[in-house]
Amino acid sequence: MTMSGLDDLDREILYMLQGEARHTSSTDIADSLDVSASTVRNRIQRLEGDGVLRGYHADVDYESAGYQLFTLIVCTAPIPEREELAVAAAEVSGVVEVQEVMTGESNVLVRAIGEDGDDLSRIGEELDELGLQVLDEDLIRNTHRTPYAGFEQQ
Repeated sequence: MTMSGLDDLDREILYMLQGEARHTSSTDIADSLDVSASTVRNRIQRLEGDGVLRGYHADVDYESAGYQLFTLIVCTAPIPEREELAVAAAEVSGVVEVQEVMTGESNVLVRAIGEDGDDLSRIGEELDELGLQVLDEDLIRNTHRTPYAGFEQQ
């Protein structure tokens, strides 16, 4: 489904779920949009079935959980192998997210948790063994998210 396949109700549902899916019920959404809860539930099921809604994820504060070393590892992958290497990188123990970037030398971004410096070194070595060239490693202090405003109706 493309954006052209989404109507205003779909967009509003997506906007509200991005804000706090766990604490946003179908009834809450229905009340704010003046539709029935069953309509919202049906729309959510359709959005999930169409692959627009791909999941609901916990936003973990790794530092509060005792993991001080949340790092962004910037890598380069040969373009023909980028997707395959990104999928493989996601399987490395400690890696929590991998993003493929369409342009530039820094075309694979890996977010990983390390318990200590040795653990981060191991992760970097495993990424290198896969065929990713590690360009840079940065410790992440905080991540701030907000719902995509393009879904919100004015």
